[in-house]
Amino acid sequence: MKALYIEQFGLDHLVLAEVPQPMAGPQQVLVQVRAASLNYLDLLVISGGFNPGLPLPHVPLSDVAGRVVAVGPGVTALAVGDDVVSTFIPQWRGGTPTAADVAVAARPGLGVPGYLAEYVAVPAAALVRSPANLTPLEAATLPIAGLTAWNALRYVQLEAGQTVLLHGTGGVSLFALQFAKARGARVIITSKDDAKLARAAELGADHTLNYRTQPDWPTHVLDLTAGQGVDAVVETVGGDNLNQSLRALKIKGRIAIMGVLNGVTTRVDTLTLLGKQATLVGMEVGSTEDFEAMNRAIETHDLHPVVDQVFPVAQLREALLALQAGRHFGKIGLTF
Repeated sequence: MKALYIEQFGLDHLVLAEVPQPMAGPQQVLVQVRAASLNYLDLLVISGGFNPGLPLPHVPLSDVAGRVVAVGPGVTALAVGDDVVSTFIPQWRGGTPTAADVAVAARPGLGVPGYLAEYVAVPAAALVRSPANLTPLEAATLPIAGLTAWNALRYVQLEAGQTVLLHGTGGVSLFALQFAKARGARVIITSKDDAKLARAAELGADHTLNYRTQPDWPTHVLDLTAGQGVDAVVETVGGDNLNQSLRALKIKGRIAIMGVLNGVTTRVDTLTLLGKQATLVGMEVGSTEDFEAMNRAIETHDLHPVVDQVFPVAQLREALLALQAGRHFGKIGLTF
């Protein structure tokens, strides 16, 4: 079977090779991988920017979808023929996690080998069934971007009739847009690209703002909300953008923070934070129980992830360069 791995850090050290096909051991299933999706985290892992001490060679990628083709001893939850998708934090089954549950060292593609191979032997507990209405390529976008967006809206307690502010048109923001509209909420979304904003409007965004041509966009947000501000923000940018989001927030509003594109630190405007009486919520992607709840909602509302570009797995380097360029709308996928 074919597998792709890195011998050294860097996009020029990706190797596509023939390797022995694994077998399903106790409590494992053998999955034929049919599609994968890229996250910025994958780029960091492959370039060595995330974990320079990662043992090499290393098979990358966390987000894949496929079909169970064999089951090992003791497996009862899954059967041959089931369509499944990987989970990003397999140890976190539900509820409040322990530090061990969310340890990065145990996450596929980050601390342990990932899933970028034609067949992978995976603990059955590390998978969930794919939503019945999605293709494998669509399902492969769910583990990180989809579940992050789902939980972000849960953490900010978004309700029908409320307004949420989203930043950019990457995977998390577009998932949040679709989930928010399914809840009956209003959506304001920002981007520097008018063409992408037009596509976001087609997906249901109620208002769009170009932060390049409208640099004082928090004032525009206040104008769009009768001076009140938004009920919630999904902060996918981070850095200094957090203070701008605070300006656009309603008193007693909530901000779910998961973005580090503008840096991992910021100086919070404490006076604005106090005046807004805001709640800032740091968040992790989510548990298996969260994933299953999201999948039920995806089926109920017949939601379909936005996949902008698709590459064959042999062109992973080109796909990563496309991700790095940041011109995509939604997700970038891979197929075998």
